[in-house]
Amino acid sequence: MRVSGRAQYGSIHWLADQGSPAFSASCLGRWMRLCEHDGMAAKRDPAMRRTDASVEEFLARVPDEQRRHDAYRLCAMMQQIAGEPPVIWGTSIIGFGNYHYRYPSGREGDSALASFSPRSQHLVIYLVGEFETRHQPVLARLGPHKTGKGCLYLKRLDDVDQDALRELIDRSVRVRRGVDRAST
Repeated sequence: MRVSGRAQYGSIHWLADQGSPAFSASCLGRWMRLCEHDGMAAKRDPAMRRTDASVEEFLARVPDEQRRHDAYRLCAMMQQIAGEPPVIWGTSIIGFGNYHYRYPSGREGDSALASFSPRSQHLVIYLVGEFETRHQPVLARLGPHKTGKGCLYLKRLDDVDQDALRELIDRSVRVRRGVDRAST
């Protein structure tokens, strides 16, 4: 028998109120977060979308002076490469331009051609997927960095080869524009 979410919540809430060891407050909290997530997923509203937030105000609030300085420099570099002005995407990503993507599964959406986020530990640069295997020679020239799925993590811009970084960003933008299909 399937029980509706509302009935399940009522039962769990009642058991938690009764002090049932099977349903601690943390268990109830986890269950409620799952419900909230399900509700959000049903909206199909993308978390990563353009906003009207001020890029200048966002950058001015970056707490670390060196990270803020690097973010301004990276912002200028990406704007020059993409040929588009910076826009805040989501809550903490600065993006340039726009492209539409569609996965084989049918899922589709919009994202920035080039983007980055000045996080507390790293500058995170969002590149085209699988760039680690596509552009190994350029990454070898780059200098100290870490990579993740579609992400390039840098501590400081002064520590990396600026031409190599520019090349990685440019190639990513070209692939997203459909200009550089040979390297996809």
